[in-house]
Amino acid sequence: MAVETARHGAYQPKTRERTGFPLMNTSSPSSTIRLYHVALSPFCRKVRLVLAEKRIEVELVEDRFWEPGSEILRRNPAGKLPVLRMEGRLMAESQAICEYLDEIQPQPSLMPALPAERYEVRRLCAWFDDKFNAEVTRPVMTERVWKKVMRLGYPDSRTVKAGLSAIRYHLDYMKSLLEHRRWLAGDVMTLADFTAAAHLSCLDYISDVDWTYSTEVQEWYAKIKSRPAFRSLLADHLPGVHPAPHYALLDF
Repeated sequence: MAVETARHGAYQPKTRERTGFPLMNTSSPSSTIRLYHVALSPFCRKVRLVLAEKRIEVELVEDRFWEPGSEILRRNPAGKLPVLRMEGRLMAESQAICEYLDEIQPQPSLMPALPAERYEVRRLCAWFDDKFNAEVTRPVMTERVWKKVMRLGYPDSRTVKAGLSAIRYHLDYMKSLLEHRRWLAGDVMTLADFTAAAHLSCLDYISDVDWTYSTEVQEWYAKIKSRPAFRSLLADHLPGVHPAPHYALLDF
C-alpha cells in the first residue's frame, strides 16, 4: 500500500490533526542514517537499492503506518513512505531521494552524464512509478497483500486479474527495450533498472511474475537480482505473507 502518489492510492491517515509540519529541508545534528520504510513498498525498495549500491550504511526502521502510534505524519506531512533521515534532514519522495544520493555519492553513478540520457532514465522511472504502479503494483499488492496485513477484508479477484493481465503489456515493453539495450535505459545500469526491479520484486515476492513470458526480461532481472545491493531485499519477510519459494533464489 504505502505508495508515494496520493492519486494512485497512497495511504491517507485517518486523523488530520496536526500541531505543525516537519521542515523537510532543515538539518539538525545527527550521525545515524535511518530509512523509515515498509518491506514490500516498491518506493522504499528503490531507495534501499540505491543506498546499498552506494554502500551507504543505513538503519532500516519499519513504519507500520496502518497501526496506532505511527509517526508517519510527523516525519512527512504527505503521509507517505519512504522517509530518509540523513545528516539530520528528513527527506521524502523516492525519486528525489535517489537523485540526491547519486549527487552526494557519485560513484557508482546511477544517472548518466548527458542530459538526453538522464531524461531517458527519468522517463522510465516515471513509467514504473506512475503507470506500472497504477496498473499493476498497486492493485495487485493492495488486494493480495495489504488487505490481508491490514485486515481490510477479502481480495477483489477482478482487480487482481486486471492487474496481472496488465503486466504483460509492461513486460512486452521491457522486452522491446532490452532487445536493443543491455539495460533498460541504455548500455549501463541506471536508476531506471532499480526502479523497475523494485516494483517487480514486490510482485515476485508473491509469485505474480511469469518469468517464462520473456527471456530478455528474465535475464535482465537475474542480472540485477544477483547484485550485492539486492541481498537485503531477498531477505525480507512480511509477517503473515510468506515469500514465493523461488523468491530468494538467484537461479529461477
